[in-house]
Amino acid sequence: MQYNLLNDKNIYLRPVEPSDANTMLLWENNPDNWRVSGTEAPFSLHGILEYINSIQNFRSSGELRLIICKNETNMPIGTLDLFEANFKHGRAGLGILIADKSERNKGYAKEALEIVKRYANEVLEFYNLTANVLEDNESSCSLFEAAGFELVGVRKNWFYERGKRINERIYQLCLKK
Repeated sequence: MQYNLLNDKNIYLRPVEPSDANTMLLWENNPDNWRVSGTEAPFSLHGILEYINSIQNFRSSGELRLIICKNETNMPIGTLDLFEANFKHGRAGLGILIADKSERNKGYAKEALEIVKRYANEVLEFYNLTANVLEDNESSCSLFEAAGFELVGVRKNWFYERGKRINERIYQLCLKK
């Protein structure tokens, strides 16, 4: 089922369903994705199902996970998360993952950001979206900059990985000026 507001030329976004649990388990337990998600230990299927159940009410959980699917095949290729949503102040954090490396650099992430920007502005009436990106993740930095996010700060030496410190960039998009 496609949602018109959450649909664009090549992809659409849809709510996560319990039937997505096995796919999410693979994505969440892929160590290549742990760096950006902050994961340090694998998830269980039970844990994933509990997570899916816990985020069913966006207003109370403050978190919305959307599955990114290709229009032509309905195949899930990634996730887009709104988190730490504050409805009073109209803001949320934003994270995105194109899980399969073969689907990266095809414009799907940028298209997903355009969809969520429209949704956050028109439906949620949010004013701000933010994204935190490791400074050495050049493709993500470029993605958010191309989508109109402004670099508003840097957390110096914020992450420690394999003997070195990495800065975190903080990007912000003001949806309403």
